Amino acid sequence: MPQTPEIDLCTPLLGGLSPRVFMRRHWQKKPLLIRQALPGIEPLVSRAALFALAASDEVESRLVVRRAGGDWLLRQGPLPRRALPPLAQPGWTVLLQGLDLHLPAARELLSRFRFVPEARLDDLMLSWASDGGGVGAHVDSYDVFLLQVQGLRRWRVAPPGDSTLEPDVPLKMLARFKPQQDWLLEPGDMLYLPPGWGHEGVAEGECMTASIGFRAPARAELAREMLGRLLETDDGAPRLLYRDPSQPATAAPGRIPASLQAFAFDAVRRALREPHALAAALGEALTEPKPRVWFAPGDAGSLEAGVRLDPRTRMMYDDSHVFVNGEAWRAAGRDATLMRRLADGRVLGARDLARASAAARELLTQWAEDGWLLVTAGSSE
Repeated sequence: MPQTPEIDLCTPLLGGLSPRVFMRRHWQKKPLLIRQALPGIEPLVSRAALFALAASDEVESRLVVRRAGGDWLLRQGPLPRRALPPLAQPGWTVLLQGLDLHLPAARELLSRFRFVPEARLDDLMLSWASDGGGVGAHVDSYDVFLLQVQGLRRWRVAPPGDSTLEPDVPLKMLARFKPQQDWLLEPGDMLYLPPGWGHEGVAEGECMTASIGFRAPARAELAREMLGRLLETDDGAPRLLYRDPSQPATAAPGRIPASLQAFAFDAVRRALREPHALAAALGEALTEPKPRVWFAPGDAGSLEAGVRLDPRTRMMYDDSHVFVNGEAWRAAGRDATLMRRLADGRVLGARDLARASAAARELLTQWAEDGWLLVTAGSSE
């Protein structure tokens, strides 16, 4: 009897819906409140360890304080403990971005949401708040799951509408927030919000909340990144310089010559004409590591037992390429199947590696030496 794919299995994580049904009914469409999405959830990290991470220059952190008079303070990390208010002071929040790169528990939690394409999955942010803490009413440009990890937080939600911002506030806060729904979330409860929905979360007592966010690249930014990569590509062709032997003397030196315009426009058209180059530029852009990520050289050792991707490694693929950490390789046949399995499962076992070609094993060895993947005794079976 054929096995039911995981995307068709109902799960408490999505309120009894399967990932397929959730994506069809709610993704980018409407919110979903899920009571006890993860019952019995334990804090991903202790408060003391969270504050220690906030003090590290390897972790992106922020402090948000609402003062007694109603003013807001925003401070970017690193945040040494002396920079944080006393625990008993109400109305402050410390937020740590990208904790999946630093905490195994955060990585495991983030992996539960891989029913969304890796190209959209961004990171896990963890926030700790004292009583009354929050970041004000705001709108996100991306999808987010708000998971209550510890304590209580009250969420008020408004549908897309007036996006006017408060003036003279260091945060992007809505000036005319009119909530239509109000929920108190307990540990294990989760709220999904599509982009554009106004929301405000306020801690009721000390609390900790995990935000699983999904990046939505802006069209102009993505086009600029892809064009930059296209024009940097060295295809082995001779470097073609602009020439104008028929250029006459001019009385209007400020005017751009029509021949130079045509030369530039033709260069762009030629760059866009190659579909494989466009696909490679997109994959490279989507897998580019974040600015705070770097890799230490690794030790390939023996690949026989298996390999797994380093938690910081981004790996994706399309019909013709494999992309890892901003680089692209053409792939086909059995090796392409193997690499796609690694991208989907982030691990390859001994049996997988036994079927790899010499070229694929050489590439995996290079990635291990670069620190992009690690030798492991795990199995993908």
